[in-house]
Amino acid sequence: MDDVRGEARDLRLEPWSEGDLWLLRRTNTPEMTEHLGGPETEEQILARHKRYTAIGDSAGSMYRIVLSGEVVGSIGFWEHAWRNGTVYETGWGVLPEFQGRGVAVAAARAVIGEARARGGHRELHAYPSVAHAASNAVCRKAGFTLLGECAFEYPPGNPITSHDWMVDLAAPAS
Repeated sequence: MDDVRGEARDLRLEPWSEGDLWLLRRTNTPEMTEHLGGPETEEQILARHKRYTAIGDSAGSMYRIVLSGEVVGSIGFWEHAWRNGTVYETGWGVLPEFQGRGVAVAAARAVIGEARARGGHRELHAYPSVAHAASNAVCRKAGFTLLGECAFEYPPGNPITSHDWMVDLAAPAS
């Protein structure tokens, strides 16, 4: 994390817990979900929170992003069926007041380390919409390799064109 902005150097990932439901509600705004199909219903938020608290072991992990003692977003990785195999997928959300400070890049690098340490799958992918310039920049700055465009569906029933970004977890950390 040495080349991110100073504030993001004091960043850590903490496991998702029952008390983090508020964070899902804070990120469930039109601004934060513009490239994700829009805000979810309360029922969908509760189901997502249940999935986040249940994920673990080799299947992945969800985290709250903590910067200088303050929760500023979320990130995680989970199993995803992709092109005749299973990979890890990652995704993140940083609260608007903390965006533009290198937080997402630092968190993405940290989650790469967590996925690498966990083992289980060789690849970690991110699939931001081709229209989501900020998330694509995070992938590039965090060390992902762009494999190209792909058809993706998120949320289910909502087809989008995404970029397929990948990190080889078996390669030495840079």
